[in-house]
Amino acid sequence: MTRSLLADAFGHHVWATRRLIDACQALEGGQVEATATGTYGSILDTLRHLVGADASYLNVLSGGTFPRVPDAEEASMDLAGLRAEMDTHGGAWAAVLAQDPDPDAVLVRHRDDGSESCAPAGIRLAQALNHGTDHRSQVCTILTSLGVQPPDIDVWDYAWADGRLVEVPAPA
Repeated sequence: MTRSLLADAFGHHVWATRRLIDACQALEGGQVEATATGTYGSILDTLRHLVGADASYLNVLSGGTFPRVPDAEEASMDLAGLRAEMDTHGGAWAAVLAQDPDPDAVLVRHRDDGSESCAPAGIRLAQALNHGTDHRSQVCTILTSLGVQPPDIDVWDYAWADGRLVEVPAPA
């Protein structure tokens, strides 16, 4: 069996989120509570939202086999807890993708308030990636505003770290 076409996209998604959480663990004092105009909220709240939503996407796309992070637990998770939660997502995304989901299959998300959202699997997969990228960028913006160099987390950095990017210099 070949790997899913989306394996690298979701591999990067998990890697970049974990790397960003790791970088934020080095922050001092109340820096995790810092915000910037135009972002979701504080660094910690944004990472809580990112990881909690990712678990929710996994829950829907796995047919309910991946546990959703309860809202109360998400709201109280620290960086170590978020990192531990995100550590479980890599294998879960791989399992979802290994099932070769039908991109047109409509999946229903049941919310705690009784409402629902119905969207095709392909849209939900795209949203998971876009959501992660958007909020990681926001955290990097806040880090930069604090004078902290954000980690390199783009896809080329992922490929480099994974040994799958080779740079060949121009001939002399």
